[in-house]
Amino acid sequence: MDIIVQESDFCEEINFESPCPSPEEKDTLNMNFLTINGRFTPNSGRSSACSTRSVSLATTPVPPDDDDEEEDEITINIHHRVPSNKNIFQTTGRATPVFTWNPLPTPNSIVYTKDSDNQVKFSRFEDDSSDTASSNVSDADEENGGKKNPADCYPNCDVNVWLRSCEEEIVNPIEGEVRGTVPEWLNGSLLRNGPGSLKVGEMRFNHLFDSSALLHRFNIEDGKVTYQCRFLKSDAYKKNKAAQRIVVTEFGTSAVADPCHTIFHKIAAIFQKPGENNSDNALISIYPFGDEYFAFTESPIIHRIDPETLGTEAKINVSDYVGIVNHTSHPHVMSDGTVFNLGCSVTKTGPAYTIICFPHGEQMFENARIVASVPARWKFHPGYMHTFGITENFFIVVEQPLSVSVPSMLISQIKNEPMASSLKWFKNQQTYIYLLDRDSGELRHTYHAESFFYLHIINQYEKDGHVVLDICCYKDPAMLNCMYIDTMKNMQQNPDYAKMFRGRPLRFVLPLNYKDDMKRSSSSVFSMARSWTCLMNKLSVTDDDDEKIDNNEDRDDLTLRNLVTLENTKATAYFMPDASVFCKPELLCDLGCETPRIHYEENLGRDYQYFYAISSDVDANNPGTLIKVDVVNKTKLTWCEENLYPSEPIFVPSPDPQSEDDGLVLAAMVWGREEENRVGLLVLDAKTFTEIARSEFTTPGPVPKCLHGWFQSSMKKAN
Repeated sequence: MDIIVQESDFCEEINFESPCPSPEEKDTLNMNFLTINGRFTPNSGRSSACSTRSVSLATTPVPPDDDDEEEDEITINIHHRVPSNKNIFQTTGRATPVFTWNPLPTPNSIVYTKDSDNQVKFSRFEDDSSDTASSNVSDADEENGGKKNPADCYPNCDVNVWLRSCEEEIVNPIEGEVRGTVPEWLNGSLLRNGPGSLKVGEMRFNHLFDSSALLHRFNIEDGKVTYQCRFLKSDAYKKNKAAQRIVVTEFGTSAVADPCHTIFHKIAAIFQKPGENNSDNALISIYPFGDEYFAFTESPIIHRIDPETLGTEAKINVSDYVGIVNHTSHPHVMSDGTVFNLGCSVTKTGPAYTIICFPHGEQMFENARIVASVPARWKFHPGYMHTFGITENFFIVVEQPLSVSVPSMLISQIKNEPMASSLKWFKNQQTYIYLLDRDSGELRHTYHAESFFYLHIINQYEKDGHVVLDICCYKDPAMLNCMYIDTMKNMQQNPDYAKMFRGRPLRFVLPLNYKDDMKRSSSSVFSMARSWTCLMNKLSVTDDDDEKIDNNEDRDDLTLRNLVTLENTKATAYFMPDASVFCKPELLCDLGCETPRIHYEENLGRDYQYFYAISSDVDANNPGTLIKVDVVNKTKLTWCEENLYPSEPIFVPSPDPQSEDDGLVLAAMVWGREEENRVGLLVLDAKTFTEIARSEFTTPGPVPKCLHGWFQSSMKKAN
């Protein structure tokens, strides 16, 4: 039976591939832009409303095995309508669809393989640590100096802005040359964090996330700007520097084997308290806890830094205060100073995602507590988490099918393998979206979407009986492989690199009152007493998207009604025959967007109109583009300059803002090619997205591009 699902023009543009819980590629359920590879089986879904206190991990599914045979297997094929020509993406160039990536041949010993369990395992065949030839920058790279090569696949992109290593700290601030006029009211410090050095002695790290953390500070006062940078003095940094070789294992790099550590030492180290046996190299972000600032990574160890000198003052293991083994790099700072973060805890029944509250006050860590929890879908495969969402009434946990394999992680610690080798991608598994009640901490709703990979949630809010969730999505986690150093060095000869890094901002709309709607209008539609085969064989959607059921089982006119009633959105959600709610997103902007920021103080968890981001399209005409997206009108503004690479744009509101975008956008920037000793601060008018000022600095050594940061207002500091 061929079933046609008619959707808007937008939905025909996106070509997702995968989700549903199944390992079988040949069985496909294709719902317009969705291709659900798998089978629907009775009782495969869980009720979307339950208490976290009553859910047992013993009943949760485990990653499926290709060899498993299931009875009552139902196969449904739903085919696309042929899209109009105006909506068809080009197969090459900037407009290549985000979700049409094909696996890339992996050079230089990097492994990206699928095993018998349909897992994609990230790993690397480690070279002998004493052999530095394979880790050093190639002679060709050094001779070329980062200049354009006529044979380059991406002549406008200089990936070397990420591969530089800071050779000299700038402890004492240097003053920059200001062009334009910095507004008088703008006073404070833009604090930044990111990769600082890929070198340790004669050795090199393998992955960008392994680089030694480098802190940056742009201080703005009375129209003048100063710059300084210092390495985060983590234990990993100090140990590596003292040994002049890599002695601490990182995300993608194994440490030099210690002959004094037997296998018994390694097994004993597994049972140390969380964080103590892992790297504390916190190179991702910076967040305030009260008046103090901390550098974050995903281990439970954070570092307190001096926001004026960039000195590393103290190390704090969050697991000393709450029962977690890790947490995200992006906590949420509320308007009253309370901080929330998402962590992973080990419970009697397995891993659980937990929300930690740090109440504002003098003893934020001592008073920390877990306020909400939901079990991980799989006992031994908790999902990889980089961020989470928060609204007025809910915490939002997005469980993607990229998991951290607990067995593999234990083995990797014994075998001295990097953490990346424990990541498993279950491409045929759906993404789960959990809404946890902020008052009770219990799970209230569960939604399903097809498999996607993400790092950053843009924003989320409640409106008219729905939760709106905006995420920077990728088809799969191939972009993590894109950040292996060897892959980055060879990207110009890799025509598939841009496809691996292709991402787009998508909006999911989650209906909250669907249970009442189903009781009122179609309680008999998905009654489990009805024949499962009958329900699935009669699935169709009419042209006007109205749901209807004909009780005559001889007719093929079963239809799913869109549960989303929110205006001004093309996102949809459907109550499926397995009692789950399946969500289909809409596209917010046809540009790759990363490190998104909003008017955080006013719009976190609230209805909003604008977000700001950097481009993630390496094959764009200018990969260093800054982007302002209007999510209401689906429009965008961009800013770019040749050979200039800004970092995460941070919005700073004016003293008395009259609109959401009344303020400035600040971005640290570096230059490509031979200008590696040049760094700057860019100041844009947020409303018009035009430059009003910049400050440029000449540094004594190379400065790499940074990741995330925070603006510390002098006015707030004075209060």
